[in-house]
Amino acid sequence: MPDILYAMLHTELLHALALLKVDGIGDVVAKKLITHCGSAEAVFQSKKKTLLAIDGVGEILYKKLQDHSVFQLAENELRYIEKENITVSYYLDETYPERLKHCIDGPVILFQTGTINLANRKLINIVGTRQITPYGTEFTKKLITDLAPLNPVIVSGFAYGVDIVAHQTAMENDLQTIGVLAHGLNQIYPKMHQKYMSKMEQNGGFMTEFWSTSNPDRENFIKRNRIVAGMCEATIVIESAEKGGSLITANIANDYNRDVFAVPGRITDKFSQGCNNLIKTQRAHLLNSAADLIYILNWDLNEEKTVKPIQKQLFVSLTEEEQKIYDYLLSKEKEVMDIIALDCDLPIFKISSLLLNMELKGIIRPLPGKIFEAV
Repeated sequence: MPDILYAMLHTELLHALALLKVDGIGDVVAKKLITHCGSAEAVFQSKKKTLLAIDGVGEILYKKLQDHSVFQLAENELRYIEKENITVSYYLDETYPERLKHCIDGPVILFQTGTINLANRKLINIVGTRQITPYGTEFTKKLITDLAPLNPVIVSGFAYGVDIVAHQTAMENDLQTIGVLAHGLNQIYPKMHQKYMSKMEQNGGFMTEFWSTSNPDRENFIKRNRIVAGMCEATIVIESAEKGGSLITANIANDYNRDVFAVPGRITDKFSQGCNNLIKTQRAHLLNSAADLIYILNWDLNEEKTVKPIQKQLFVSLTEEEQKIYDYLLSKEKEVMDIIALDCDLPIFKISSLLLNMELKGIIRPLPGKIFEAV
């Protein structure tokens, strides 16, 4: 890398780190400031009049931006990054997770180790209880093994239970797997999982928004969940009690308009209550096998898909919502599922089942890339 380019990147990163250390500035406000001023460096160089013209910036925040003691903290972290050869992904970079770019509260900066490659890949996250049962273990292993021919990236939180089973199974199937951490890269939690780090970094690795000064505090795990949900195409909850972190991830995924899947279980099983409730309240697709996931996400085993002819029924009874979707597709000819949901004002978890019913009725057909067209 040319020295001048390196210096430019180094300067912008330093200012971005410093900006995030200003009291009262989080990811959302930082992005607003950077967008308005043109760069993180320009934020600190802008005149008072310019900054005060930005919505949400008042006298108090302006004064805090004048405290340049944050640069000492930024320089300390930058030295650690360079010393440990950590990869930094800025939210405006091409290497930043594409789906996460569209999340308003996505991190400004991500720190990474390993060989993470997110270019043109299918990303799914698998989450669940830390007290995984034999049923959950068996399902997780079979699901990932059956999905292996499609070469997805398996994302999870590197915690006990479902997380580590998902990571291990991904490695056994030579799939890239990423652990999203709730602390800095100077440590690992839980410590007993340190033995898996080297192999994970050979095909995947670790990602976090937290600095080397951050510990695995309780609130960090909740913040971490938005990265897990936001960077992936789908969230899969294997097992969960009535309350738990995996349900928070599922709720965030729904808020981000991502597909959510839940594995059903017996109503008497403690760690199936959360999944059953997600399905019952229509906040998740019921997941019985890899085939369900492949169908809903419209993934294909082959590069090219031969569209099977569908026999359209002469007399079809449609619900009000199905008629709305059908009329929309007739006007558009074909459209991506997420856009259909948006334009028809329907939640993504509901539109998936509606589209399936309509396909079975022979009035629409799925195309590669989660695209649907009227027959």
